[in-house]
Formats: sequence, structure tokens, C-alpha cells
Amino acid sequence: MRLAIVVNPDAGLGGRLGFKGSDGRAEEARAAGAEDRAGPRMKQCLKHLSNIAREPIEIIAWDGRMGGDWIPGEYISTGETPTKTSAESTSDFIKSHTPDIFLYAGGDGTTRDIVKALGESEIPIVGVPGGVKMHSGCFATTPKAAAEVVWSFFTGDLMVARTEVMDLDEEVYRKGEWRVKMYGEAFTPASPRWMQGAKEQVQRESEEETLESMSLHIDNLVEQNPDLMIVWGSGGTLRQICKLSGNESTLLGIDIQHNGKMYLDLNEKGLLEIISQHVGSKLLLLSPMGGQGFLIGRGNLQLSPAVLRLIGIENILGIATPAKLLGLNSLRIDTGDPALDQEIRDRKYMKMLQGYRTTRVIRVADD
Repeated sequence: MRLAIVVNPDAGLGGRLGFKGSDGRAEEARAAGAEDRAGPRMKQCLKHLSNIAREPIEIIAWDGRMGGDWIPGEYISTGETPTKTSAESTSDFIKSHTPDIFLYAGGDGTTRDIVKALGESEIPIVGVPGGVKMHSGCFATTPKAAAEVVWSFFTGDLMVARTEVMDLDEEVYRKGEWRVKMYGEAFTPASPRWMQGAKEQVQRESEEETLESMSLHIDNLVEQNPDLMIVWGSGGTLRQICKLSGNESTLLGIDIQHNGKMYLDLNEKGLLEIISQHVGSKLLLLSPMGGQGFLIGRGNLQLSPAVLRLIGIENILGIATPAKLLGLNSLRIDTGDPALDQEIRDRKYMKMLQGYRTTRVIRVADD
């Protein structure tokens, strides 16, 4: 079995800085202190793959940042990473290789580049989540899960199926809406346990009363504790609830509400600075991604492990409308810190607000 490895070295760089993607902003992100994300997560995946593989796997990759730098063991070099990488670099790698499966690290933009380069080819792909946005169904839930998928595919335990390639509709986003758009299909091993599935739009116009009731619930919490600091997560549901409370928040950003003031679109540094100065109660509001169930690790990388520990995982409250809860069997966590992931999973369940003073507990997925 031949496994081809490709890494988008610039993917995910802008996540903690509050960028909504890294396309065209890699140099800016690195100048601001951003550290590699996609490469280290590919390395984490391959380390786990070497631990679970019972037979040698032939790995092919380019030397350098697009491959070899992140491969912990031996591999077959088929080229060299260009001095300056781009979407064309990814495309060139894909077009020049015919493995049994491609394993890549990046985000939705990387996925679109790969699928375009594949054309009519039915070679399956598995994504190691390493970008800022990951709405497509060909991503594994975590780097370790990607390793499990690859090995299960090689052993014949997983069949290949079509999945949707999604990305943010930037034209609509510029108008103030968060909507994902389907850009094509890809073949990927089918695993409800280890693959995240594609993001779905599940918001319904008829749920306005539910959103109003949840907004009232949040308002009451602030009335009962005026010093309460609320950290608003990203997404359309939370933005609507915040607006109904009389405040404006950002669609894809992380915001803080405290003492009647809103601090908008904060990056990791800004969150740490503001939260560390607050000694009172804190509440982090998060809405899971529809169709995937991710509460942390998709589109909110500003909430780094350091930020989450400062807030306290006991101060996280999930928010989901009834329509979203219908398709939500568990919550997924991918903070980027395996120890913190396990700490959250050890709690087994998390609270989800679904109406005025109405909560339910949802199981936290254990992998």
C-alpha cells in the first residue's frame, strides 16, 4: 500500500491571530508570531499511525515543509518543496502521484485545491485537520483519528464513499452571513466514528422564539451577576442571540461582553489579556457546528488551550436550537492539546442550553 503525504505549510497560521483563513496572509501571520499548525498535526498523525500499523506502509512525499519535515520515520522522496509554496504547489504534487490514498494536512482551501487537481480520479483522500476552516466531510475528527482511518482503509475495514467538499461562501460572508457552499465531491473512507462529516445548515426561521428565549436566559444571568464576563463564540446562532440581547458581535470572531461593553473579534493574545485581568465569574458560550458536532477546534482557534484553561472548562455552556439538537448525538473536541482534550472528555457530558432556563446534557465523544 502506498500512502502519499502532502502538507499545506501555511494552513492554520492565522487561527489564533483571529484571521478567518490563511490564504494570502501567511507572511503576515508568521511576522505576527504564528507557529506552524498543519505540519505538527501531520506529525502527530503519522506517529500514531506508526504505533498502530502492524505492517510497514510505503510513504511517499516531497522533502521539506510540504512533507518530509513532518514525517517521523523513513519515506520515499519524490521531489523537493518549492521555496515559496502556493495552491499550485499542492496541485503539482497531487497530479504527479498515484498512491492508494492521499493523506493531507490543511483546511477547506487545501481540500478544494486537491479535489480540483484530482479531477476525475477516484483516489481517496483523508484530511488531517490543520486549517482554520474545516467544513468538508473528508476531514478526520483529530490527527489520531486520521491515522486510524488510514490504517483501517489499508486493512480493508473501511469502504470508500463520496463526501461533500465545502467551504465558506465568501461573497455571502461579506454581506454579514455565514453560509457554507458545496464546491464538489471527493472519495474518502467512510467512518462515522473517525470522520467528521460535512457541515450542515440547520437554522430555521421558525426558531426565532427559541432564540429570543435563550437571549433572555443570558440576559438574566448578567442581571443576577453584573460582573459576569461572557465570551461569545463564533457562528450565526450566537450572533443572533447576542443581537437579541442588544449587542453586536462578530460572525466568525470571538468577542467578550463585560460591564456593558463589547470587545470584538479578539485574537488569542487579546483574549488572554482581557480575561486574565478579570477575577470574577466567566462564561464561554459555544454553538456546535451543525452536522459535525464540533464545539471546539473548528473555526474558533482563537480559543487556544491557554485561553480555555484561563476561562475554565467548567465555565463552558453550549447553545443549540432544537433543529440542531436533532442531529447531535455527541460533542466533539479538538483543542490541539491532547491533555486538555482528555480532561474535557473525562467529564463525559457537557451542558447545552436549548431554551429559557432549559438545558440538557450531551455526551462528549471520546475520540
